[in-house]
Amino acid sequence: MRQFKSLHLAILALSSLCLNSAYATSSTLQSLSDSEMSATTGQALMSLSFISPTDLANKEAQRVGGDTRVGFYKLGLEANMELNVNIKKLQLGCGGVNGVGGCDIDIDYLSLSGLGNSETSNTDSKADRSARAGSSAVLTNPFIEFAIRNPDKASTREIVGINLSSEKAVGLITFGLENGPTKSGINSLSGYMEIAATTGLANVNGFGTSLVGGEAAKGTLNQSDGYDAITGRACCVLGIPIGFTTTSYALNLRDKATGSNILKGDLYLPRQEITGKRISSAALSATATVRDIDLSGKLSARAAGIINLDNKDTTGLIKNLMVDVAISEDLGFFHKANLNGTAASLSLQSKNIQWSNNNSVSQNGWWLEFSDPIDIGFIEPTLAVDIPKATLNEAFRQVSEYLYQNPVQCGGIIAENCLLGSAIPVGTVNLINATRPQMALVDLELATQKFTPNCYGTLKFC
Repeated sequence: MRQFKSLHLAILALSSLCLNSAYATSSTLQSLSDSEMSATTGQALMSLSFISPTDLANKEAQRVGGDTRVGFYKLGLEANMELNVNIKKLQLGCGGVNGVGGCDIDIDYLSLSGLGNSETSNTDSKADRSARAGSSAVLTNPFIEFAIRNPDKASTREIVGINLSSEKAVGLITFGLENGPTKSGINSLSGYMEIAATTGLANVNGFGTSLVGGEAAKGTLNQSDGYDAITGRACCVLGIPIGFTTTSYALNLRDKATGSNILKGDLYLPRQEITGKRISSAALSATATVRDIDLSGKLSARAAGIINLDNKDTTGLIKNLMVDVAISEDLGFFHKANLNGTAASLSLQSKNIQWSNNNSVSQNGWWLEFSDPIDIGFIEPTLAVDIPKATLNEAFRQVSEYLYQNPVQCGGIIAENCLLGSAIPVGTVNLINATRPQMALVDLELATQKFTPNCYGTLKFC
Protein backbone atom coordinates (compact mmCIF):
# COMPACT_ATOMS: atom_id res chain seq x y z
CA MET A 1 0.00 0.00 0.00
CA ARG A 2 3.01 2.34 -0.08
CA GLN A 3 1.96 3.67 -3.48
CA PHE A 4 -0.89 5.38 -1.63
CA LYS A 5 1.29 7.12 0.97
CA SER A 6 0.43 10.55 -0.45
CA LEU A 7 -3.26 9.79 -0.91
CA HIS A 8 -4.24 12.08 1.95
CA LEU A 9 -2.84 15.01 -0.06
CA ALA A 10 -5.10 14.03 -2.94
CA ILE A 11 -8.01 13.94 -0.53
CA LEU A 12 -7.23 17.49 0.56
CA ALA A 13 -7.14 18.58 -3.09
CA LEU A 14 -10.46 16.84 -3.76
CA SER A 15 -12.06 18.55 -0.77
CA SER A 16 -10.81 21.92 -1.99
CA LEU A 17 -12.19 21.24 -5.45
CA CYS A 18 -15.62 20.32 -4.02
CA LEU A 19 -15.61 23.49 -1.90
CA ASN A 20 -14.74 25.70 -4.85
CA SER A 21 -17.35 24.00 -7.01
CA ALA A 22 -20.02 25.08 -4.56
CA TYR A 23 -19.58 28.67 -5.77
CA ALA A 24 -19.68 27.84 -9.49
CA THR A 25 -22.58 28.94 -11.67
CA SER A 26 -23.50 27.58 -15.06
CA SER A 27 -21.06 30.03 -16.70
CA THR A 28 -18.31 31.22 -14.34
CA LEU A 29 -17.13 31.55 -10.75
CA GLN A 30 -18.44 34.50 -8.75
CA SER A 31 -16.06 36.49 -6.58
CA LEU A 32 -17.18 37.54 -3.09
CA SER A 33 -15.91 40.37 -0.94
CA ASP A 34 -14.83 39.81 2.66
CA SER A 35 -18.11 41.22 3.96
CA GLU A 36 -20.10 39.00 1.59
CA MET A 37 -18.07 35.99 2.66
CA SER A 38 -18.67 36.72 6.36
CA ALA A 39 -22.40 37.02 5.76
CA THR A 40 -22.59 33.68 3.93
CA THR A 41 -23.67 30.58 5.84
CA GLY A 42 -24.06 26.98 4.72
CA GLN A 43 -22.94 23.42 5.19
CA ALA A 44 -20.21 21.65 3.31
CA LEU A 45 -21.21 18.60 1.29
CA MET A 46 -18.02 16.84 2.36
CA SER A 47 -15.96 16.95 5.54
CA LEU A 48 -12.46 15.83 6.46
CA SER A 49 -11.34 15.00 10.00
CA PHE A 50 -8.12 13.64 11.47
CA ILE A 51 -7.33 11.65 14.62
CA SER A 52 -3.63 11.77 15.37
CA PRO A 53 -1.66 8.87 16.89
CA THR A 54 -1.46 10.77 20.20
CA ASP A 55 -5.16 11.68 20.35
CA LEU A 56 -7.12 10.10 23.21
CA ALA A 57 -9.87 9.26 20.70
CA ASN A 58 -7.44 6.99 18.84
CA LYS A 59 -8.65 3.51 19.88
CA GLU A 60 -5.84 1.78 17.98
CA ALA A 61 -3.13 3.61 19.90
CA GLN A 62 -4.95 3.11 23.22
CA ARG A 63 -5.57 -0.65 22.94
CA VAL A 64 -3.12 -3.19 24.35
CA GLY A 65 -0.81 -4.25 21.54
CA GLY A 66 -2.03 -1.46 19.27
CA ASP A 67 0.10 0.54 16.87
CA THR A 68 0.88 3.95 18.39
CA ARG A 69 2.08 5.26 15.02
CA VAL A 70 -1.30 5.04 13.24
CA GLY A 71 -3.56 8.04 12.64
CA PHE A 72 -6.96 8.18 10.96
CA TYR A 73 -8.26 10.45 8.19
CA LYS A 74 -12.02 10.39 7.64
CA LEU A 75 -13.57 11.75 4.44
CA GLY A 76 -17.32 12.05 5.02
CA LEU A 77 -20.39 12.93 3.01
CA GLU A 78 -22.66 15.22 5.05
CA ALA A 79 -25.89 13.77 3.67
CA ASN A 80 -28.25 10.82 3.75
CA MET A 81 -27.59 8.11 1.19
CA GLU A 82 -30.44 5.75 0.25
CA LEU A 83 -29.66 2.29 -1.09
CA ASN A 84 -31.60 -0.74 -2.28
CA VAL A 85 -29.27 -3.33 -3.71
CA ASN A 86 -29.10 -7.07 -4.45
CA ILE A 87 -25.74 -8.84 -4.82
CA LYS A 88 -25.92 -12.44 -6.04
CA LYS A 89 -22.35 -13.32 -5.03
CA LEU A 90 -20.06 -11.28 -2.77
CA GLN A 91 -16.50 -12.57 -2.48
CA LEU A 92 -13.66 -10.55 -1.00
CA GLY A 93 -10.12 -11.52 -0.06
CA CYS A 94 -10.00 -14.84 -1.87
CA GLY A 95 -6.55 -16.41 -1.56
CA GLY A 96 -4.00 -13.73 -0.73
CA VAL A 97 -2.47 -13.06 2.67
CA ASN A 98 -4.92 -15.28 4.55
CA GLY A 99 -4.20 -18.36 2.44
CA VAL A 100 -5.31 -20.06 -0.73
CA GLY A 101 -8.49 -22.07 -1.03
CA GLY A 102 -10.78 -19.66 0.75
CA CYS A 103 -12.19 -16.14 0.96
CA ASP A 104 -12.26 -13.65 3.81
CA ILE A 105 -15.90 -12.93 2.96
CA ASP A 106 -18.07 -15.23 0.83
CA ILE A 107 -21.82 -14.52 0.85
CA ASP A 108 -24.52 -15.67 -1.57
CA TYR A 109 -27.67 -13.66 -2.28
CA LEU A 110 -27.03 -10.53 -0.22
CA SER A 111 -29.77 -7.86 -0.18
CA LEU A 112 -29.77 -4.42 1.43
CA SER A 113 -33.04 -2.50 1.67
CA GLY A 114 -35.22 -0.48 3.98
CA LEU A 115 -37.03 -2.20 6.82
CA GLY A 116 -40.22 -2.64 4.79
CA ASN A 117 -42.73 -4.59 6.91
CA SER A 118 -40.02 -6.55 8.73
CA GLU A 119 -41.00 -5.18 12.14
CA THR A 120 -44.40 -6.87 11.93
CA SER A 121 -44.39 -9.29 9.00
CA ASN A 122 -41.88 -11.39 7.08
CA THR A 123 -44.10 -13.27 4.67
CA ASP A 124 -43.87 -13.87 0.94
CA SER A 125 -47.05 -11.87 0.33
CA LYS A 126 -47.36 -9.28 -2.40
CA ALA A 127 -47.79 -6.53 0.20
CA ASP A 128 -44.62 -7.50 2.10
CA ARG A 129 -42.61 -7.85 -1.12
CA SER A 130 -43.75 -4.43 -2.32
CA ALA A 131 -42.97 -2.88 1.05
CA ARG A 132 -39.42 -4.21 1.08
CA ALA A 133 -38.54 -3.81 -2.59
CA GLY A 134 -39.97 -0.29 -2.54
CA SER A 135 -37.90 0.81 0.47
CA SER A 136 -34.28 1.86 0.85
CA ALA A 137 -31.71 1.62 3.58
CA VAL A 138 -30.69 5.07 4.80
CA LEU A 139 -27.01 5.71 5.52
CA THR A 140 -26.51 8.93 7.44
CA ASN A 141 -23.16 10.64 6.79
CA PRO A 142 -21.40 7.79 4.97
CA PHE A 143 -17.62 8.01 5.05
CA ILE A 144 -14.32 6.51 3.95
CA GLU A 145 -11.73 6.25 6.71
CA PHE A 146 -8.00 5.74 6.09
CA ALA A 147 -5.56 4.32 8.64
CA ILE A 148 -2.16 5.86 7.97
CA ARG A 149 1.04 4.91 9.74
CA ASN A 150 3.41 7.82 10.41
CA PRO A 151 1.00 10.43 9.04
CA ASP A 152 3.39 13.27 9.89
CA LYS A 153 6.43 11.78 8.14
CA ALA A 154 6.40 12.11 4.35
CA SER A 155 9.26 9.64 3.86
CA THR A 156 7.65 6.75 5.79
CA ARG A 157 3.97 7.59 5.49
CA GLU A 158 1.95 4.46 4.65
CA ILE A 159 -1.72 3.53 4.27
CA VAL A 160 -2.38 0.38 6.31
CA GLY A 161 -6.17 0.21 6.03
CA ILE A 162 -9.39 1.59 4.55
CA ASN A 163 -12.82 1.45 6.17
CA LEU A 164 -16.25 2.04 4.56
CA SER A 165 -19.06 2.87 6.96
CA SER A 166 -21.48 5.60 8.06
CA GLU A 167 -22.33 7.43 11.25
CA LYS A 168 -25.77 5.81 11.34
CA ALA A 169 -27.70 3.26 9.29
CA VAL A 170 -31.33 2.17 9.23
CA GLY A 171 -32.34 -0.76 7.08
CA LEU A 172 -32.44 -4.52 6.62
CA ILE A 173 -29.65 -6.73 5.30
CA THR A 174 -30.38 -10.36 4.41
CA PHE A 175 -28.35 -13.36 3.23
CA GLY A 176 -29.43 -16.44 1.30
CA LEU A 177 -32.65 -17.43 -0.45
CA GLU A 178 -34.86 -18.37 2.51
CA ASN A 179 -34.92 -19.49 6.13
CA GLY A 180 -35.31 -23.27 6.23
CA PRO A 181 -33.64 -26.58 7.10
CA THR A 182 -31.00 -26.06 4.39
CA LYS A 183 -28.26 -23.49 4.87
CA SER A 184 -27.73 -20.67 2.38
CA GLY A 185 -26.19 -17.22 2.43
CA ILE A 186 -23.01 -16.84 4.48
CA ASN A 187 -20.36 -19.35 3.40
CA SER A 188 -17.38 -17.67 5.03
CA LEU A 189 -17.05 -14.58 7.21
CA SER A 190 -14.16 -12.61 8.56
CA GLY A 191 -15.78 -10.22 10.95
CA TYR A 192 -17.81 -9.59 14.04
CA MET A 193 -21.47 -9.75 15.00
CA GLU A 194 -23.45 -10.30 18.18
CA ILE A 195 -26.34 -12.62 18.98
CA ALA A 196 -29.07 -11.04 21.10
CA ALA A 197 -30.04 -12.79 24.33
CA THR A 198 -32.90 -15.22 23.84
CA THR A 199 -34.83 -18.02 25.53
CA GLY A 200 -35.99 -21.47 24.52
CA LEU A 201 -37.15 -24.89 25.65
CA ALA A 202 -34.95 -27.97 26.03
CA ASN A 203 -36.23 -31.53 26.40
CA VAL A 204 -34.65 -34.00 28.87
CA ASN A 205 -35.45 -37.70 29.01
CA GLY A 206 -37.11 -38.80 32.25
CA PHE A 207 -37.91 -42.34 33.41
CA GLY A 208 -40.98 -44.53 33.72
CA THR A 209 -44.49 -44.56 32.31
CA SER A 210 -45.86 -41.16 31.30
CA LEU A 211 -49.09 -39.90 32.82
CA VAL A 212 -49.80 -37.97 29.61
CA GLY A 213 -51.95 -39.85 27.13
CA GLY A 214 -50.19 -40.87 23.93
CA GLU A 215 -46.63 -40.54 25.24
CA ALA A 216 -44.47 -43.65 24.94
CA ALA A 217 -43.35 -45.35 28.14
CA LYS A 218 -39.71 -45.33 29.19
CA GLY A 219 -37.89 -47.75 31.43
CA THR A 220 -37.67 -47.06 35.16
CA LEU A 221 -34.47 -45.87 36.80
CA ASN A 222 -33.07 -49.05 38.33
CA GLN A 223 -30.32 -49.50 40.90
CA SER A 224 -29.37 -52.69 39.07
CA ASP A 225 -28.29 -50.57 36.07
CA GLY A 226 -25.25 -49.42 38.00
CA TYR A 227 -26.65 -46.49 39.97
CA ASP A 228 -25.57 -45.84 43.58
CA ALA A 229 -27.50 -47.23 46.52
CA ILE A 230 -29.57 -44.91 48.69
CA THR A 231 -28.74 -44.89 52.40
CA GLY A 232 -30.42 -43.34 55.42
CA ARG A 233 -31.86 -44.01 58.85
CA ALA A 234 -35.18 -45.37 60.11
CA CYS A 235 -36.59 -44.63 63.52
CA CYS A 236 -36.64 -46.45 65.70
CA VAL A 237 -35.83 -49.85 67.18
CA LEU A 238 -35.93 -49.67 70.96
CA GLY A 239 -35.59 -45.88 70.67
CA ILE A 240 -32.44 -46.01 68.53
CA PRO A 241 -32.37 -44.91 64.84
CA ILE A 242 -31.03 -47.64 62.62
CA GLY A 243 -29.25 -47.23 59.32
CA PHE A 244 -30.45 -48.78 56.09
CA THR A 245 -29.14 -49.23 52.53
CA THR A 246 -31.24 -49.93 49.47
CA THR A 247 -30.80 -53.28 47.80
CA SER A 248 -32.87 -52.25 44.78
CA TYR A 249 -35.12 -49.54 43.44
CA ALA A 250 -37.21 -48.82 40.36
CA LEU A 251 -38.02 -45.13 40.09
CA ASN A 252 -40.04 -42.81 37.87
CA LEU A 253 -38.79 -39.29 37.09
CA ARG A 254 -41.62 -37.21 35.62
CA ASP A 255 -42.41 -33.55 35.08
CA LYS A 256 -44.07 -32.42 38.31
CA ALA A 257 -46.70 -30.24 36.62
CA THR A 258 -47.78 -32.53 33.78
CA GLY A 259 -46.72 -36.09 34.63
CA SER A 260 -44.82 -36.33 31.33
CA ASN A 261 -41.68 -38.48 31.17
CA ILE A 262 -40.17 -35.83 28.88
CA LEU A 263 -38.81 -33.23 31.29
CA LYS A 264 -38.89 -29.57 30.25
CA GLY A 265 -35.92 -27.26 30.67
CA ASP A 266 -36.21 -23.48 30.37
CA LEU A 267 -33.31 -22.48 28.15
CA TYR A 268 -31.46 -19.17 28.29
CA LEU A 269 -28.87 -18.03 25.75
CA PRO A 270 -27.07 -14.84 26.83
CA ARG A 271 -25.89 -12.14 24.46
CA GLN A 272 -22.59 -13.23 22.95
CA GLU A 273 -20.15 -12.48 20.16
CA ILE A 274 -19.48 -14.32 16.92
CA THR A 275 -16.09 -13.26 15.60
CA GLY A 276 -13.09 -14.63 13.77
CA LYS A 277 -11.30 -14.92 10.47
CA ARG A 278 -12.84 -16.99 7.66
CA ILE A 279 -15.29 -18.67 10.02
CA SER A 280 -18.19 -20.75 8.73
CA SER A 281 -19.90 -21.66 12.01
CA ALA A 282 -20.55 -20.16 15.43
CA ALA A 283 -20.08 -21.82 18.82
CA LEU A 284 -22.78 -20.58 21.20
CA SER A 285 -23.35 -21.46 24.86
CA ALA A 286 -26.63 -21.66 26.75
CA THR A 287 -28.03 -23.16 29.94
CA ALA A 288 -31.35 -24.84 30.69
CA THR A 289 -33.01 -25.23 34.09
CA VAL A 290 -35.19 -28.34 34.20
CA ARG A 291 -38.55 -27.77 35.84
CA ASP A 292 -39.43 -29.59 39.10
CA ILE A 293 -39.13 -33.37 38.76
CA ASP A 294 -41.49 -35.72 40.58
CA LEU A 295 -39.71 -38.81 41.94
CA SER A 296 -41.77 -41.91 42.71
CA GLY A 297 -41.50 -45.68 42.62
CA LYS A 298 -40.53 -48.69 44.68
CA LEU A 299 -37.46 -49.47 46.72
CA SER A 300 -36.21 -52.27 48.94
CA ALA A 301 -33.64 -51.90 51.72
CA ARG A 302 -31.97 -53.70 54.57
CA ALA A 303 -31.88 -51.96 57.96
CA ALA A 304 -29.24 -52.65 60.61
CA GLY A 305 -28.09 -55.48 58.40
CA ILE A 306 -30.99 -57.67 59.55
CA ILE A 307 -34.36 -55.95 58.89
CA ASN A 308 -35.71 -56.17 55.35
CA LEU A 309 -37.76 -53.22 54.08
CA ASP A 310 -39.13 -54.75 50.90
CA ASN A 311 -40.94 -53.11 48.00
CA LYS A 312 -41.76 -49.83 49.75
CA ASP A 313 -43.41 -46.90 48.00
CA THR A 314 -41.24 -43.81 47.80
CA THR A 315 -41.88 -40.21 46.78
CA GLY A 316 -39.77 -37.07 46.48
CA LEU A 317 -38.99 -33.92 44.51
CA ILE A 318 -35.90 -32.97 42.49
CA LYS A 319 -35.29 -29.26 41.83
CA ASN A 320 -32.79 -27.18 39.83
CA LEU A 321 -31.34 -29.76 37.47
CA MET A 322 -29.15 -27.61 35.21
CA VAL A 323 -28.18 -28.52 31.64
CA ASP A 324 -25.23 -27.01 29.73
CA VAL A 325 -26.17 -26.49 26.09
CA ALA A 326 -23.49 -26.19 23.40
CA ILE A 327 -24.81 -24.95 20.05
CA SER A 328 -22.78 -25.29 16.86
CA GLU A 329 -24.55 -23.18 14.25
CA ASP A 330 -23.49 -22.92 10.63
CA LEU A 331 -23.50 -19.26 9.55
CA GLY A 332 -25.67 -20.32 6.64
CA PHE A 333 -28.61 -20.44 9.08
CA PHE A 334 -28.24 -16.72 9.92
CA HIS A 335 -30.26 -14.83 7.33
CA LYS A 336 -30.93 -11.28 8.43
CA ALA A 337 -29.66 -8.39 10.50
CA ASN A 338 -31.53 -5.19 11.27
CA LEU A 339 -29.57 -1.96 11.07
CA ASN A 340 -31.38 0.02 13.75
CA GLY A 341 -29.12 3.03 13.97
CA THR A 342 -25.71 1.42 14.42
CA ALA A 343 -23.90 1.13 11.12
CA ALA A 344 -22.21 -1.85 9.58
CA SER A 345 -18.56 -1.53 8.62
CA LEU A 346 -16.55 -3.07 5.77
CA SER A 347 -12.79 -2.65 5.99
CA LEU A 348 -9.54 -3.83 4.44
CA GLN A 349 -6.31 -3.67 6.41
CA SER A 350 -2.75 -4.99 6.13
CA LYS A 351 -2.57 -5.43 9.94
CA ASN A 352 -5.00 -5.73 12.81
CA ILE A 353 -6.62 -2.33 13.43
CA GLN A 354 -9.14 -0.93 15.91
CA TRP A 355 -11.16 1.53 13.82
CA SER A 356 -12.60 4.60 15.52
CA ASN A 357 -16.30 3.63 15.41
CA ASN A 358 -16.01 -0.17 15.57
CA ASN A 359 -16.53 -2.59 18.46
CA SER A 360 -14.07 -5.21 17.27
CA VAL A 361 -10.42 -5.23 16.26
CA SER A 362 -10.49 -5.75 12.49
CA GLN A 363 -8.05 -8.48 11.53
CA ASN A 364 -5.77 -8.27 8.50
CA GLY A 365 -7.55 -8.79 5.21
CA TRP A 366 -11.23 -7.97 4.67
CA TRP A 367 -13.45 -7.57 7.76
CA LEU A 368 -17.23 -7.07 8.07
CA GLU A 369 -18.76 -5.86 11.36
CA PHE A 370 -22.41 -5.72 12.43
CA SER A 371 -22.83 -3.89 15.72
CA ASP A 372 -26.58 -4.38 16.22
CA PRO A 373 -27.29 -7.74 17.94
CA ILE A 374 -29.01 -10.30 15.71
CA ASP A 375 -32.26 -11.76 17.07
CA ILE A 376 -32.35 -15.55 16.48
CA GLY A 377 -35.65 -16.06 18.28
CA PHE A 378 -37.04 -18.79 20.53
CA ILE A 379 -34.91 -21.98 20.51
CA GLU A 380 -36.73 -25.31 20.70
CA PRO A 381 -34.70 -28.37 19.66
CA THR A 382 -36.68 -31.52 18.91
CA LEU A 383 -34.17 -34.02 20.32
CA ALA A 384 -34.01 -34.79 24.06
CA VAL A 385 -30.86 -35.25 26.16
CA ASP A 386 -30.28 -37.98 28.75
CA ILE A 387 -29.43 -37.17 32.37
CA PRO A 388 -25.86 -38.40 33.04
CA LYS A 389 -25.37 -41.16 35.56
CA ALA A 390 -23.05 -38.89 37.58
CA THR A 391 -25.85 -36.33 37.96
CA LEU A 392 -28.36 -38.93 39.14
CA ASN A 393 -25.82 -40.39 41.57
CA GLU A 394 -25.40 -36.86 42.94
CA ALA A 395 -29.17 -36.76 43.43
CA PHE A 396 -29.05 -40.06 45.33
CA ARG A 397 -26.19 -38.74 47.49
CA GLN A 398 -28.39 -35.81 48.50
CA VAL A 399 -31.32 -38.16 49.08
CA SER A 400 -29.08 -40.19 51.40
CA GLU A 401 -28.06 -37.06 53.31
CA TYR A 402 -31.72 -36.08 53.70
CA LEU A 403 -32.70 -39.54 54.99
CA TYR A 404 -29.84 -39.49 57.47
CA GLN A 405 -30.79 -36.07 58.84
CA ASN A 406 -34.53 -36.89 58.70
CA PRO A 407 -34.95 -40.57 59.62
CA VAL A 408 -37.99 -42.36 58.23
CA GLN A 409 -40.55 -42.56 61.04
CA CYS A 410 -41.49 -46.21 61.35
CA GLY A 411 -43.38 -45.97 64.68
CA GLY A 412 -43.68 -48.48 67.52
CA ILE A 413 -40.96 -50.10 69.50
CA ILE A 414 -39.62 -52.29 66.72
CA ALA A 415 -40.34 -50.06 63.69
CA GLU A 416 -43.35 -52.15 62.77
CA ASN A 417 -44.88 -49.49 60.45
CA CYS A 418 -41.94 -49.75 58.04
CA LEU A 419 -41.88 -53.51 58.34
CA LEU A 420 -45.59 -53.73 57.53
CA GLY A 421 -45.59 -51.47 54.47
CA SER A 422 -45.35 -47.76 55.25
CA ALA A 423 -43.99 -45.51 52.48
CA ILE A 424 -40.44 -44.14 52.63
CA PRO A 425 -40.36 -40.48 51.50
CA VAL A 426 -37.00 -39.23 50.22
CA GLY A 427 -37.63 -35.47 50.54
CA THR A 428 -36.59 -32.60 48.27
CA VAL A 429 -33.30 -32.68 46.38
CA ASN A 430 -31.64 -29.48 45.09
CA LEU A 431 -29.20 -30.17 42.24
CA ILE A 432 -28.10 -26.57 41.69
CA ASN A 433 -24.43 -27.52 42.22
CA ALA A 434 -24.52 -31.04 40.78
CA THR A 435 -22.76 -32.29 37.65
CA ARG A 436 -24.66 -30.93 34.68
CA PRO A 437 -25.92 -32.88 31.67
CA GLN A 438 -24.42 -31.77 28.37
CA MET A 439 -26.71 -31.06 25.41
CA ALA A 440 -25.16 -30.62 21.96
CA LEU A 441 -27.27 -28.88 19.30
CA VAL A 442 -26.16 -28.54 15.68
CA ASP A 443 -27.48 -26.32 12.87
CA LEU A 444 -30.87 -25.29 14.24
CA GLU A 445 -33.41 -23.63 11.99
CA LEU A 446 -33.78 -20.25 13.71
CA ALA A 447 -37.30 -19.05 14.43
CA THR A 448 -36.98 -15.32 13.68
CA GLN A 449 -34.68 -15.51 10.65
CA LYS A 450 -37.50 -15.69 8.09
CA PHE A 451 -37.44 -12.73 5.67
CA THR A 452 -39.28 -11.31 2.69
CA PRO A 453 -37.38 -11.40 -0.66
CA ASN A 454 -36.22 -8.01 -1.91
CA CYS A 455 -38.13 -8.54 -5.17
CA TYR A 456 -41.50 -7.88 -6.74
CA GLY A 457 -43.40 -10.83 -8.15
CA THR A 458 -42.51 -14.39 -7.15
CA LEU A 459 -38.72 -14.58 -7.44
CA LYS A 460 -36.68 -15.47 -4.35
CA PHE A 461 -33.83 -13.30 -5.63
CA CYS A 462 -33.61 -10.83 -8.44
